[in-house]
Amino acid sequence: MNKTIKQIADELLMVNDENDSLIHEYKKDPRKGVQQLIAKWEKAQQEIQRERTRFQEMSQYEQNLYNKGISYIAGIDEVGRGPLAGPVVAAAVILPKNFFLPGLDDSKKISEQKREELFQQITSQAVTFGIGIIDAKKIDEVNIYQATKLAMKQAILKLSIKPEHLLIDAMEIQVDIPQTSIIKGDSKSYSIAAGSIIAKVTRDRLMRRVAIDYPQYGFEKHMGYGTGMHFNALNTFGVTEYHRRSYSPVQQLLEGREKNENT
Repeated sequence: MNKTIKQIADELLMVNDENDSLIHEYKKDPRKGVQQLIAKWEKAQQEIQRERTRFQEMSQYEQNLYNKGISYIAGIDEVGRGPLAGPVVAAAVILPKNFFLPGLDDSKKISEQKREELFQQITSQAVTFGIGIIDAKKIDEVNIYQATKLAMKQAILKLSIKPEHLLIDAMEIQVDIPQTSIIKGDSKSYSIAAGSIIAKVTRDRLMRRVAIDYPQYGFEKHMGYGTGMHFNALNTFGVTEYHRRSYSPVQQLLEGREKNENT
């Protein structure tokens, strides 16, 4: 008795080897539905292989360090240098050896839903991770570049295991740990990419909380970046405690209002 299309589909979900006897068997099945399932399975396997190849390319920095006997490698990235409001957030993450997570990439290239999924997978599999958050007031005090370094250092200090080497996206941090700064590191190192996912999801969640207190600004939509909606809200409702007053658009608005009050 022939198996149903549904039964075969369920079986193929458990097969990941093209030499599996089931694949050979179902390739001989004359039913159109079965051949469509085989074609779909082969396409999925090709995509998995492409993803493994891409991930392998993103593993070169980690693999070189593992080959030198280093076990604990922390990938570090930040999110939120450009917005007019909200904190800058950094994340440091140490992942286990032989880590593989399909779909992991620079957080800017991934949809919000996919980032949330990856966040759960990364944080559940990580050896340890830490998050650093520097608010708008501190950013105004020290400038965004220094604030970013502070957030990264804070994230590193929150790791439960001291890393033996740091892989950092285009920055250098004053800590007594060997480090490698990588331009566009979030697309060249899976550890840094994982850090960017943690930082981005954390910051977006924080901005959604801010949006509850200030619904008129639409923070949950633009996350503090300088969109038309945000500029309109600033001009209408003014500056909040979450705005970076040292940033030119906010500074100009404050100066303009002060000038109007004095005339």
